[in-house]
Amino acid sequence: MHDSAVFLIEFGAIILGLGLLGRLAGRLRFSPIPLYLLAGLAFGKGGLYPLGTSEEFVAIGAEIGVVLLLLMLGLEYTASDLVSNLKTQYPAGLVDAALNALPGAAMALLLGWGPVAAVVLAGVTWISSSGVIAKVLGDLGRLGNRETPVILSILVLEDLSMAVYLPIITALLAGVGLAAGSLTLAVALGVAGLVLLIAVRYGRHISRFVSSDDPEKLLLVVLGLTLLVAGIAQKLQVSAAVGAFLVGIALSGEVAEGTHHLLAPLRDLFAAVFFVFFGLHTDPSSIPPVLLPALALAAVTTLTKIATGYWAAKRAGISVRGRWRAGGTLVARGEFSIVIAGLAVTAGIEPSLGPLATAYVLILVILGPLTARYTEPLARRLTGRSEPTDRVALVPAEADATDQDTAGRV
Repeated sequence: MHDSAVFLIEFGAIILGLGLLGRLAGRLRFSPIPLYLLAGLAFGKGGLYPLGTSEEFVAIGAEIGVVLLLLMLGLEYTASDLVSNLKTQYPAGLVDAALNALPGAAMALLLGWGPVAAVVLAGVTWISSSGVIAKVLGDLGRLGNRETPVILSILVLEDLSMAVYLPIITALLAGVGLAAGSLTLAVALGVAGLVLLIAVRYGRHISRFVSSDDPEKLLLVVLGLTLLVAGIAQKLQVSAAVGAFLVGIALSGEVAEGTHHLLAPLRDLFAAVFFVFFGLHTDPSSIPPVLLPALALAAVTTLTKIATGYWAAKRAGISVRGRWRAGGTLVARGEFSIVIAGLAVTAGIEPSLGPLATAYVLILVILGPLTARYTEPLARRLTGRSEPTDRVALVPAEADATDQDTAGRV
């Protein structure tokens, strides 16, 4: 009974604290992710007041948080959208991967962490934060800008790449051999391809089977199906997150919209628990030794993300100002960088990788909204281009939403 009371007190305090931190972040108009990470650091190993009885439940909640993050991500896209993005935007995805994954891999090798840690850190620096970027675009009123579809296409390709990348690092972290690792990847690719094919051809039938006018039944069926598929995927070493992502893709139409509405509060709750859990497993005293590498990596990958967005927007025929805005918007890292680092921390491959990833995400999740807002005016000032001159130079096909051109709205 005593342990049960302590658990309720601890877990209740965690949820209440997360709610207050989220409210504070909303008033300050930035992502709550850094505050959640800091809360985890404060109450984890080496923190101000380490938790006791509630830590095991928080760990389970963190796993559910990852699953729900990927499910909700899959609900945002249809299979046809993913196929279309692969056909038209894959060059931008390749440039994005090359420019932003290589610095992470190089840093891990320079620190002497070995090839497995290099693959993990490459993923941490590669994947932008879809959640933070979507919020920033909404806050800045840029959802209708002509460069926004370019930004979203890059995010879609990054998210889809997770279906390939996560099984690779899962196999590497498990220490399986080349043959077993190749089999795992083949299974993951085969399952992903099969789900996409089924979703394209039979998505309406799947959605009709899951559909229910009763919100309670819809919630139970979708949540149960997602957890079941995620568990089977993890048993096959394909990654629970990939399984949840594929379930989200398979659902479409009114079912996807209804599920999104029902699961959004649950996702927010368990995702917040996930960030706290990651912080709980990071000793604050381990961050100062890796702070300089984290700052260096943040500086380099800020520039490479800006270059990625600029190049992709230029390829799409966006104006110079829109190119800078696209680049600055892509800088933020967040949930998926922590998901990737969390897998490595759980596997125990490199003690310093978790602290470095925490410091790196904290830096860029704060810097990202600033680069989204100020990269374009700063670039214009440095290049000596005044705003009126840039507007006169634009041709109608390149006019963006800043000039009130509604033709470019999505």
